[in-house]
Amino acid sequence: MLKQRIITALVLVGAMTCAIVFLSPLYFAAVMTVIILAASWEWSALAGLQGTVSRATYTLSSLLLIAAVAWYCQLMSESLAWLQVREVLGLGCLWWAVALLWVKSYPASGKLWGAVPARLVMGFLVLIPAWLAFISLRFNAHGIAYLFILLALVACADTGAYFSGKAWGKAKLAVAVSPGKSWAGFWGGLAATCGLSVALWYGYGTDTMRLEVVLVVAVLTGLASVLGDLLESMVKRHQGVKDSGTILPGHGGIMDRLDSLTAAAPVYALCLLLVGW
Repeated sequence: MLKQRIITALVLVGAMTCAIVFLSPLYFAAVMTVIILAASWEWSALAGLQGTVSRATYTLSSLLLIAAVAWYCQLMSESLAWLQVREVLGLGCLWWAVALLWVKSYPASGKLWGAVPARLVMGFLVLIPAWLAFISLRFNAHGIAYLFILLALVACADTGAYFSGKAWGKAKLAVAVSPGKSWAGFWGGLAATCGLSVALWYGYGTDTMRLEVVLVVAVLTGLASVLGDLLESMVKRHQGVKDSGTILPGHGGIMDRLDSLTAAAPVYALCLLLVGW
């Protein structure tokens, strides 16, 4: 299993790196659309849909929503309509504020979102703003660097949480949602993201952005990545499944790899927009 996980991770990292570096923004948008649609297919099962036709219909609905957002944000123009992008990302971040309350109050919150229609809508709110966040970052003049920084921040949060949680993780963070997560892992992940952001600032950003701004963006991104992970864990626990799918050997499904990014990407992209990237 460890060998499978390593091989799959290397393939994923290589494929994402090639997509970010070598594809134009529009082609990158096409690739991200395929990824989000695959995640939407998996989410349809997490929401409680079982038949192929119903799951395909939900995935098609996601595609139609993506097309609507692309039209609203003028994706096919030479540059995105950034005011509209900010509005959609803002709504996405507002959704994650609601999701935080639901995660904190689980299992009682299941009465609000446990029905199949509510979970289907939840999937749209999780996936569509994340799609736009990735696209908007790539359309920026420094988009390639911003995307790699996003991926690095989330990876640092995950890695820092793993090692600190393994070493000192006695007090649990959200035992009803994910028994393996601890407060030590939470603080270790945030420390890792802050450490990376300070290192990047000293290396590249001292002339463009103040350190305190960089730290705020890093902390908010790290916090959001934890929330994204917890939300998917909550939905999987409610549905009684361990993984969202089996397409990635050793890793589960697409959603199992995207969960942290679905929350971190909109928060990160909106923060950069607000500070004028």
